[in-house]
Amino acid sequence: MSHRKDLARLIEGARNMVVFTGAGISTESGIPDFRSPGGVWSQMKPIYFQDFVASEEKRRESWTRAFTGRAGWTGREPNAGHHAVARLVEQGRVSAVITQNVDNLHQASGVPDDKVIELHGNASYATCLSCGLRHELPQLKHEFEMTGDIPTCYECGELVKTATISFGQPMPETQMRRATAATLSCDLFLVLGSSLVVYPAAEFPLLAKRRGAALAILNREPTDQDEAADLVVHDEIGPTLSEIILGDS
Repeated sequence: MSHRKDLARLIEGARNMVVFTGAGISTESGIPDFRSPGGVWSQMKPIYFQDFVASEEKRRESWTRAFTGRAGWTGREPNAGHHAVARLVEQGRVSAVITQNVDNLHQASGVPDDKVIELHGNASYATCLSCGLRHELPQLKHEFEMTGDIPTCYECGELVKTATISFGQPMPETQMRRATAATLSCDLFLVLGSSLVVYPAAEFPLLAKRRGAALAILNREPTDQDEAADLVVHDEIGPTLSEIILGDS
């Protein structure tokens, strides 16, 4: 495919890439996306942050979802797309992987923690909303199943929540700053599997473009930013990147 060759040339010429990933890279691992017909939010309503904080009933429902894996965000394996991104990071071509996903699959594929910028948090562990202490889900699940008590912080006794950014919850300031800095300094901004409709995250590709970086979008469906991009490839992410980066065909 000529578009794959064009994408390969862009990647080969880049020295400071930012990779930006959305649900489309993880659907190939069996992770459902959020917003499409049949996606997570058409199956069950999201629990807003303010409702989680205010309502014991909503906290119990939220933890039941997390411990049963009902949303399906965790427990899957990285696919070829994740491994291709990890290879680019290993080669020193990628300054940051900015992700809208909460599934921890970039880290599982070998991308170092300090290279992954999670705009919407991470569903594979929990944090205290007061002191920020990290809590591991298996331990919380064991205690929940043994006692029925909603998790609270081991350190300070305050509310604990999965480390995802819920509707109504402020975007993480540190991650947004890191993402902005990486975007402003890159020479290629590569979008993988994002519809680019969720803001403020969808501002980053346009910011990179305004600062002179090339913008490439690899997504199965058209996005709102296709016209702004230097290159658009409508194709499967895993097979496309495998051919370009891992040498598979």
